[in-house]
Parts: sequence; structure tokens; C-alpha cells
Amino acid sequence: MTDGAEILEGLPTARSCPFSPPDALGELREKRPIARMSYADGTLGWLITDHALARELLTHPGFSSRHELRSSPVPMAIKPMPAPPGMFIGMDPPQHTRYRKPLNRHFTVRRVRQLEPAIERIVTQHIDAMERQGPPADLVSAFALPIPVQVISELLGADPGISGEISRLRAVTLDPATPPEEAGAAVRATNEVMADLVRGKRRSPSDDLLSVLIADGEMTDQELTGLAFLMFVAGHETTANMFSLGTYLALRDERARASLTGGGVLTDEAVNEFLRYLSIVQFTSRAALADVEFGGVLVRKGETVTLSISAANRDARRFPQPDTFDVDGGENGHLAFGHGIHQCIGHNLARAELRIGLPELFRRLPGLRLADESRDVATRVGHNTYGVLELPVFW
Repeated sequence: MTDGAEILEGLPTARSCPFSPPDALGELREKRPIARMSYADGTLGWLITDHALARELLTHPGFSSRHELRSSPVPMAIKPMPAPPGMFIGMDPPQHTRYRKPLNRHFTVRRVRQLEPAIERIVTQHIDAMERQGPPADLVSAFALPIPVQVISELLGADPGISGEISRLRAVTLDPATPPEEAGAAVRATNEVMADLVRGKRRSPSDDLLSVLIADGEMTDQELTGLAFLMFVAGHETTANMFSLGTYLALRDERARASLTGGGVLTDEAVNEFLRYLSIVQFTSRAALADVEFGGVLVRKGETVTLSISAANRDARRFPQPDTFDVDGGENGHLAFGHGIHQCIGHNLARAELRIGLPELFRRLPGLRLADESRDVATRVGHNTYGVLELPVFW
């Protein structure tokens, strides 16, 4: 790339279709798959929209995941700071490995299969409640959000009653309009809720994930608090948005709806296609630890490189019909859960929730439809996690 090339003023977020990435990202992918971009803090870095380059970045040893080294491509209420103990998503090895390794056995395919009856029970409970209340309903608050919150609460051994408080505090934290002092207070309050949970588990252990980690004796309460914070937030935000946006897509797209109404659970191929097509997590970033020749450009030490997951998952060089929802499209190498050592540790759990929850919703409520077919539903833009704000439905 030459010095005279245009610099992007932040990450494009404007969408012409609620189910597709911003048009500007597709144009960039064809012309400049790695482009110069300015960040919210005024620094310059790079944006990747190409699938192959995105995969390469996620496994490149010359780039770091540490929060404090990375700039944000969208405005944030809180300045990036070093990850607190236990929050391994913002760490590099060996710290990352120390925290993640003890968790791996709790998220295997075999362990998640053992959780499926609990997921089925939770899904049934919430659909039963919707039927008792009757239409209309907001699918986000009645189904999409409470199900993954209850699943991760039970896994951690938390009282589901804390979910409302955590959701409220997270909304404050993630809103770029929140004053920094209020955002900081919300983070501290969230942390205290998790600290109370850890202290309670130490006093009265059970057979949940936190109790097992406490019994292992390898982590301090501060580390367990950070880990619980991460598991709780990561374990419900993305899945909740997949439930709601996936339902919205099925109410607008015949192919998507057909994949949910064929009986039984979703196929793995269909789950993967929902994940690829919708790409709830919009982007992730890495910071260069030294000058690196990457993608035909020189990335300077300290510069942030952001990859657009939504753009990479629509790359025609990787997916034959990238803009068509197609469960028969063959092998699906999407990046919805990331790639490499930082791939989402809960991806098997998220897949199980989607595989069970989405088709059961349409089986139980076959007449499910939008409350207002004449207008698009408001979506959450300008955030790392994409989704709908509300989804009013009848059945």
C-alpha cells in the first residue's frame, strides 16, 4: 500500500441490510484487503477484510491480544487497560495458557453433551412462559437473553437472579455515551457481584464449575472473580444475540426458516451457516509486538490491526456464495468463534444452545411472526457485538 492511499476514518458500521456486513467492508475487501485505518484514540493502524489474512493474523506470533496494547476501532466508554487476573481473553501465553488450560475439560463436546438435557429444560421453561403470557412478546427479553444467561449461571453455580443486574451493568459499560466515571463504576459493581459469587462458592461448594476450580486450589479468589466475570459475559452476550438475530433472519428468509422447521435439532451445517452468515462478533484486534511485514504492508511495532470477522465470513474467495444463506454450501471455515489459541472456549456450548433452542422455538410456536412486518427491527451498531435491540413477535 502506498503512502498516498486513503485512510479510513474508523471502522465502517453503516448497514444497508440488517443481516449483512456494511457495504463499505465488501468494497474494501476487493480493493484493499488490508487498509490503513484511524482508531478512536487518534492512532493509525490497519483493517483486514480478507478471510485468509484474518486467519493468518489470529495465529501469528508477532501480534498480541493484550488489551492495553490495542486501540479500539469504535468509541469505548473505558480506556483499554491490562486485563485483571483471570480475564485471559486479554492475555498472551504463558498467562493465557495458565488460565485457559484448566477450563478446557469443562467445554469439550462430551461435557457439553452432558449439559444438553439442562439446555432442553431451560428452553422449554422459557417457551412455556411465553405461551402462558401470550402474544405479543419481545423475543430478546423473553427468550434470547434469559436462556444463555440461565445456562451459564447453572454452569458456574450462580443464582439466575443476578442476571438482571449483570445485564444492566453491562449495558452501562458498553454504551459509548456513558461518562467514563459511570462506566468505571459499572465495571467495579459487576466485579463485586462476581466476587460475592466466588466467596459464596468457597463457603458452600457444589458440583459447578467454580466449585471445581476452587477445589483445584490453583487460583486465588481474585483470579476466580475475573474468570467468572469473563465466563458470565462471554457466555451469554454472543449467544443471546445469535438467538434473536437468527430468529429475525428466519422470519425474513425462507431458507433460514426451512432449516429450523424440518424437525428435531439443527444440523451442524445449519448451525455453522447461521454463525457465518450473521457473524455476531464484528471484529477482533491484535497489536504488533515488533515491526512485521504482513499482507504486503509494514505494520509498525505498537500498531493495532483489526480484522472484520463479518467481512471475512463473506469473502467469495473462501465461500462460493457468500451472500446467500445456504446450509448445503459444504465445509464452512467461518471465523465466528475466532481461530487459533484464542478461539472461543465456549463454542461447543454455544453451538448446543443454538442447535436445541432455535428449532424448538419454531416447533412450539409455528405461527411465529414479526409484530410489524412493514419495518426493519432496530439493530445494535457501533459495538463489537451485533444484534437486535428488541424483537416484537406474535404467534
